[in-house]
Amino acid sequence: MTTTLPFSQACENNKAPILEELREIFDTPGTVLEVGTGTGQHAVHFATAMPHLQWQPTDHPDAVDTCRPRLAQAALPNILPVIELDVSTAHWPVATFNWAFSANTAHIMAWREVEQMFHGIGERLAKDGAFCLYGPFNNQGRYSSDSNRRFDQHLRAHAAHMGIRDLDDLCALADTVGLNLTENHAMPANNRLLVFRRGRSTAATD
Repeated sequence: MTTTLPFSQACENNKAPILEELREIFDTPGTVLEVGTGTGQHAVHFATAMPHLQWQPTDHPDAVDTCRPRLAQAALPNILPVIELDVSTAHWPVATFNWAFSANTAHIMAWREVEQMFHGIGERLAKDGAFCLYGPFNNQGRYSSDSNRRFDQHLRAHAAHMGIRDLDDLCALADTVGLNLTENHAMPANNRLLVFRRGRSTAATD
């Protein structure tokens, strides 16, 4: 009997271009904290392609079971058991990590939760690590496309706390925890991959 796994078409579409960039960033052995593992498609794809990493999947307690079937089926030795993580709590169930990755979470979280995600990562990220944040972002209050405008309107109609975040606001937030935007990669479907590191910002854009 074949079990249908939870599936995201967006993850399927973007996993290859994201991996192309992550290979250059997560380039040494270490642990990656994934905030918001969702269906587990990213975790399986990235851990398969980068066996030098230990991938730590996490998700909100209300959603953490979604990824379990796919992770169990993959049974990869470098994917750690998924753990519950509510970014709004003061005590995260992970002490340190070399890298952090999160996709399509900032526009779903309330802004206060985005702040807490950055603070939690900033407190625990290795000195030479990086935090990669994927999704749609505005630039100086402007939408990058009509499709992103419509998506933002859809989000806000669904729940007032949701919405596409502005790059300036995220950079200001990162600065409060000692992180700076060092890379800003264009991705398919009007998305970006933002890379935050410790040290002076270079804000490279492609």
